[in-house]
Amino acid sequence: MTMAMTTMSTAATVAGDRPGRSLEELVDRIFEALLGAAPETEQSIPRRVHEARRLRQQDDLDGALAVLASADLGQASDQQTRWVYGEWLGIAQRRFAGREGAVVYSPGTGRAVVLAPHPGGALEVLTVLGMRWEPGKLVSRRSLRGLRSLAKGGS
Repeated sequence: MTMAMTTMSTAATVAGDRPGRSLEELVDRIFEALLGAAPETEQSIPRRVHEARRLRQQDDLDGALAVLASADLGQASDQQTRWVYGEWLGIAQRRFAGREGAVVYSPGTGRAVVLAPHPGGALEVLTVLGMRWEPGKLVSRRSLRGLRSLAKGGS
């Protein structure tokens, strides 16, 4: 609790107490203070997660997934990478919950893809995080190991 109050105080100091600051700007500053991102970095991980959450609340799940997919995780800390992955997975589960046979493949930290069966036995890429594949690409089911269902329990 003390750390959260210190962080909020630090964020308020960094943001200044100037009138007219939007709630969104203040939330961005708090995220940046917590995770150590540079406040001027427009494409920072906290800003992307905040934007994805805003889009999710507006039921623009595809937009939220696109924002997270465009995050550059190459320079992100392990904590930030896990944060983006957790947000991405939650939104992907919500977006593709009713999709028959949809599975997630995650070959490493900060890398994942949601795949769905395609006629002919291949799998179609629905959304991706930290991988070079594009939505719509077809991949072989045999080449992937460790597929997990998006249904509760991951089986």
